[in-house]
Amino acid sequence: MVKKGLSLLSGGLEETSNAFFESTNPANLKDIVGVFGEAGPSQVEKACSRAKEAFKKWRKTPAPVRASIIQNFGRLIEKNKEALSQIVTREMGKPIKEARGDVQEAIDTCNFFVSEGRRLYGMTVPSEMPNKELYTYRRPIGVFACITAGNFPVAVPSWYFVPALIAGNTCVWKPSQDSPLTSYYFAQLLYKAGLPDGIFNVVFGKGRTTGEALIDAVNKGLVDKFGFTGSTSVGMKIGEVCGRNLQVPCLELGGKNPLVVMEDADLELASTGALWAGFGTAGQRCTSLGNLILHQSIREKFIKLLLEKVSKMKIGDPTKEDIAYGPMISEKFMKDHLNNIETLLEGHHKLLTEPNGRITGSKKWRGFVGDPDAGVFCFPTIVDNVQPKDKIYSTETFGPLFNIMTCKNIDEAIKLANDTGYGLSSAIYTNTPQYVYQWKEEISAGMTSINNSTTGAEAHLPFGGNGKSGNGSRQSGVWVIDQFTKWQAVNWDLSGKLQLAQIDTHYATPDLNYTIG
Repeated sequence: MVKKGLSLLSGGLEETSNAFFESTNPANLKDIVGVFGEAGPSQVEKACSRAKEAFKKWRKTPAPVRASIIQNFGRLIEKNKEALSQIVTREMGKPIKEARGDVQEAIDTCNFFVSEGRRLYGMTVPSEMPNKELYTYRRPIGVFACITAGNFPVAVPSWYFVPALIAGNTCVWKPSQDSPLTSYYFAQLLYKAGLPDGIFNVVFGKGRTTGEALIDAVNKGLVDKFGFTGSTSVGMKIGEVCGRNLQVPCLELGGKNPLVVMEDADLELASTGALWAGFGTAGQRCTSLGNLILHQSIREKFIKLLLEKVSKMKIGDPTKEDIAYGPMISEKFMKDHLNNIETLLEGHHKLLTEPNGRITGSKKWRGFVGDPDAGVFCFPTIVDNVQPKDKIYSTETFGPLFNIMTCKNIDEAIKLANDTGYGLSSAIYTNTPQYVYQWKEEISAGMTSINNSTTGAEAHLPFGGNGKSGNGSRQSGVWVIDQFTKWQAVNWDLSGKLQLAQIDTHYATPDLNYTIG
């Protein structure tokens, strides 16, 4: 357990606070994982100021040297993979097999970006003038501030900070209040990798206090770039603040992700994919299944197959290898999920799963492993007969809940998939090439899968959404470098005289009177 009250972490600097919050194990609420302090506005400003001062030196550190620290970081994560995975499972309830995948994604991200330290390429460009050289350079932006969610407490921070640091930026991070201990060790591994003091600063706290203070730092001129993974409503607020300051943030927001099953699909494969998309991490992923859209000809057969698989799921203790999903991330997430069931269901809806709500000792899931009363566990919930006019159709529910809708053809499937206003992830199961081609051409989501789940990202592909799911920014792969660098164009005139482009340029003059024949 981290010593009580730690609120600011910056290399060798640690500060405490008198305002505390606890990190508890959601599978066992009596297990206090850590007690942390809330960083106030003055501590947030101190973290930003340290980052701004450190930027002066860090930006001039050769990129391959910066990347070598990330290489060390990746090796340290790999060495500590199991220990870090166990902390993730204990702190936010992700099943251990998923926690290991979370940590592995950070390792993969480090492995991929190490070589980018030697590939922050600019270009040499031919000039229209003699004795003149033109160049372009990628330059770091400055102080990067970031707020991340607790559902991927290792993978998502690595998406942001690995490329940001390699590009020469310094960082201030407010991790989720639901995973502060995981975040503490993430930062410690960075420091042990050789990162100098002041480059990477962590401010612990809640969104309404520490998070607000970090957003305010944009208006104070202490932050040059902002990143956020979380709800669309908060992302819109951050977008407004950044827009007023002529900044473009990285916004990775929510989703109402569609999964379509057409009449020619492999139903065994599709039902397995839907189960994973809907209930992996207890549905607490931004890429989790929201609307399952079934072709009318296979609808009943598919539902029967799906419900058979649901009935066999094991839910409960996330430390067990064969668990389908564990607890909600926290009591807050459980309350939000229960509120969705209470407020979004309408009279024409049909619940295909019973019972629903919280799993307890007196209200059990037949395949439960462990003590349900010790933590915050919820039943899987599938809502049938959902229509486009229903609020639940276009509301991100972020829990073990998804809807079933019916389509007559590929055109209707695509319309149902697109019309929620979100555009993060999507999937279709079909063996018809024409369906695949139309789907990938017309789906509005930033990511799509063919015969695979809506969830699951590889470290070298761009991750991000459109519409209410984000502002078009992308994480992962070479594309993310554009988020953390700004272009500089340089022209170097060696002629010894003033040469004016477009004015003093000597182009050859054609003989326009010449005709063939």
